[in-house]
Amino acid sequence: MKLKNRIKSIAIGSFDGVHLAHQALIKQVEAVVIIEKNQATITHGYKRFEFIKKPCFFYHFEQVKSLLAKDFIERLKQDFPKLEKIVVGYDFAFGYKKEGDVTMLKRLFEKEVVVVSEQKYKGISIHSCTIREAILNGNISMANSLLNRNYKICGTVIKGQGLGKKELVPTINLNVQNYILPKEGVYATKTLIDNFWLDSISFLGHRVTTDGSFAVETHILNRDIGEVLEDIEIEFIDFIRPNQKFNSLSALKKQIYLDIDMAKEIID
Repeated sequence: MKLKNRIKSIAIGSFDGVHLAHQALIKQVEAVVIIEKNQATITHGYKRFEFIKKPCFFYHFEQVKSLLAKDFIERLKQDFPKLEKIVVGYDFAFGYKKEGDVTMLKRLFEKEVVVVSEQKYKGISIHSCTIREAILNGNISMANSLLNRNYKICGTVIKGQGLGKKELVPTINLNVQNYILPKEGVYATKTLIDNFWLDSISFLGHRVTTDGSFAVETHILNRDIGEVLEDIEIEFIDFIRPNQKFNSLSALKKQIYLDIDMAKEIID
């Protein structure tokens, strides 16, 4: 028997971030229907599985955006024939040009509809856009609080300048696609290598003291890990300082060691 044929309760949404407000929906159901717009930049694609830990079914937005509200509900009934309960957020909208709201959902779906009210953290309304803004502003501690976990990105290891290992500290350089990146600066982080989360310090931004190119690079604290070839992940713990230009490599190196000391204090 297909899994869809057994499911009796679903939550519906985009679930970019799978943040605290999303979790308030997810905990009430057996499965999750994700409306995928290919615009998720906090926790995109199938990375959501890592945090939802329940069956997920993707409806691509381009394939359902032209459905009238009533037709969308009929689609759900066909896909989940035993469906008895739908859980959505208070601002849920659906159907062609968002014609449907929670009131219409209750009318079209004859069974149970649970509408989760606005969720707040210390008076701040929890939304993906709020988290994106916090990340862009370097307010990592706030973003992590709203996510209920450390924000992280994934990237492919690429060749860097080679300057770090020779003149500064060795770093792993990354090519990161599709994730929203924090504002330029230095961060206390953890880096996943060979299935181990290692204490690290990471820089994102233009190398204004050297070649001016944009970089995402991480330095592993307290150990030499050698050459890394696989894709890695970086978790952001807190912001240390903004990006800045130094008059010499020696001045930059001195600041890097101060940053490392700060990162160790934050992580400990």
